[in-house]
Amino acid sequence: MKMITKALLLTGVLALAACSNKNDFAGDDVVDLNAGANAGAGFGADAGGASDPRSVAFFQQNVGDRVLFDVDQSSLTGQGRIILDGQTRWLTENSDYTAIIEGHADEQGTREYNVALGERRANTVRDYLVSKGVPSSRLRVVSYGKERPIEICSAEDCYAKNRRAVTVLAAGLSG
Repeated sequence: MKMITKALLLTGVLALAACSNKNDFAGDDVVDLNAGANAGAGFGADAGGASDPRSVAFFQQNVGDRVLFDVDQSSLTGQGRIILDGQTRWLTENSDYTAIIEGHADEQGTREYNVALGERRANTVRDYLVSKGVPSSRLRVVSYGKERPIEICSAEDCYAKNRRAVTVLAAGLSG
């Protein structure tokens, strides 16, 4: 019985000692694992953040990385064309980048139907970018159907956010 009591006491003391200095990891050797998360293969893709016109953050926040679609549709809206015209300009000026165009759908319908719909949406975006001068060799397409929703709920405003194609950039992979 004495051995168990001593073991518990020792464990408690060690646990408290481990928590005694909460600033142990606040020194100069701390690495921020989120810093430069969009830097993409060391090309400085996020060097200036959203204010750097060559950065991924600028593309996402100022150009727009997603196009929304109407219910059961894969044709572009007027707003979608405006966003894709901006993506065309950005991709033309930043030829070090390739892009994966992700097609998505809302949760309505079967998995198979939504994967096919997501693929049609992604192909529509790719075809539009290619028609405007972006080399097809820099673009790939993938469909996630309803498997990666932004919003999860059974309401039209959620569904509308999930009916999308997203252009995801990667640096240094062209050619």
